[in-house]
Amino acid sequence: MSSRNPIIAITGSSGAGTSTTTAAFEHIFRTLGISSVNVEGDSFHRFSRPEMDLEKRKAKESHTNISYFGDLANDFDALSKLFKDYGETGKGQIRRYLHTFDEAVPYNQMPGTFTPWEELGEGTDLLYYEGLHGGVVTANNDVAKHVDLLIGMVPIVNLEWIQKIIRDTKTRGHSREAVTASIVKSMDDYISFITPQFSRTHINFQRVPTVDTSNPFSAKDIPSLDESFVVIRFREVKNVDFQYYLRMIDGSFMSRVSTLVVPGGKMGLAMELILTPLIRDLIERKTQANKQLDWMSDL
Repeated sequence: MSSRNPIIAITGSSGAGTSTTTAAFEHIFRTLGISSVNVEGDSFHRFSRPEMDLEKRKAKESHTNISYFGDLANDFDALSKLFKDYGETGKGQIRRYLHTFDEAVPYNQMPGTFTPWEELGEGTDLLYYEGLHGGVVTANNDVAKHVDLLIGMVPIVNLEWIQKIIRDTKTRGHSREAVTASIVKSMDDYISFITPQFSRTHINFQRVPTVDTSNPFSAKDIPSLDESFVVIRFREVKNVDFQYYLRMIDGSFMSRVSTLVVPGGKMGLAMELILTPLIRDLIERKTQANKQLDWMSDL
């Protein structure tokens, strides 16, 4: 963690809604006048799309598994180094993973490839990460320790699978059978690398549908926000004004001492009310730390 160069990480599984959350953060950053460097977790995959297809075939032949959830397919060394370097110096190396032709054409590359590594621009207020592994901890790397504000986006698992199945079949052209098989094959990595992160987060936003999602593998549509509640769990967050949130968010209630529940349609409002003062505090601490450094350098 660093007072001078704070890091915010949004972590969640594929289909968890981390991209939607990014829109809320971008609005907060604009409101507070914050300049951020945005880092996508996919840019720390170890393999391009063709290379990953080859690795999957090798794993199948050897009766092993490889998935984007695990350490075999991701460069946790590089991710940890970026967080460490940025926290210490405000600098670091980043690249992009190009998902689509529209993203790849400006770089004269094919989809499923990476842009070259480059130095991130100086003068940013904070680093914002969105992806699978913002709070990952392994035997060799502790990414979570570098993060100043760690947010988990955690729909209940049946909803997560529904979102993934429908997204991958409708927008990526996969069959339901293929998506279901990928869920099964990645389960070990999911349990080992994804779920433990949500015990390290400062705040979790967990969407819980109020409609039947008993069989996610036959679902035809994704439950809407209005067909959900959002369970918001706070951990090691000081001075949480729950009474203020209860007054401001109609239909909200407390389910535990550290847990606020809000109607799904109010999730955006809840995120702005909860996260804006926390982000403002990070920037104020950054300003004070830099003033102190300037003062000490003048001595």
